[in-house]
Amino acid sequence: MYSSSFGVTLIALTMITSLVILAVTSNVVLSLGMVGALSIVRFRTAIKEPLDIVFLFWSIAVGIVLAAGLIPLAVFGSAVIGIALLVFVNKKSYTNPYILVLQCEDRGSEVRAKDYLTQFTKRCVVKSKTAQKGQIELNLEIRLKDDNTDFVNGLADMPGVHSAVLVSYNGDYMG
Repeated sequence: MYSSSFGVTLIALTMITSLVILAVTSNVVLSLGMVGALSIVRFRTAIKEPLDIVFLFWSIAVGIVLAAGLIPLAVFGSAVIGIALLVFVNKKSYTNPYILVLQCEDRGSEVRAKDYLTQFTKRCVVKSKTAQKGQIELNLEIRLKDDNTDFVNGLADMPGVHSAVLVSYNGDYMG
């Protein structure tokens, strides 16, 4: 499953690693000290959010660079990493995703419901479909054209549609 914060974490950790490598390539003794310092770092609690790992390693990296006496590198590197994080973390989708759970009688009512949905949505993707005798259940991810959700009432009133449930979610899968 895709997590947007994990993608940002990959970018930030690449930049943080580059910061540390720039500091330790100038001095062999410093590189051995850095290996020793990082070998004693151990987290006793599980870190669930990927961006928390970024901030932990960022502080460790800046501490190593400052201890090496490379203050301009620490300041410049922190500024670049901070700006990159601000840009990527605050970049959000402007359309909220929704999950529509739709229960229909047959294939005909399913097709009519999907055609009806195309009028009100920018995007409609089938996430799962369960078919039983006399009933079809669809889980659709939809993106609305506007914030009006009244189309769900019309969908539920269509012949052959048993129920229509609209659920908002943030697009991330946690688990």
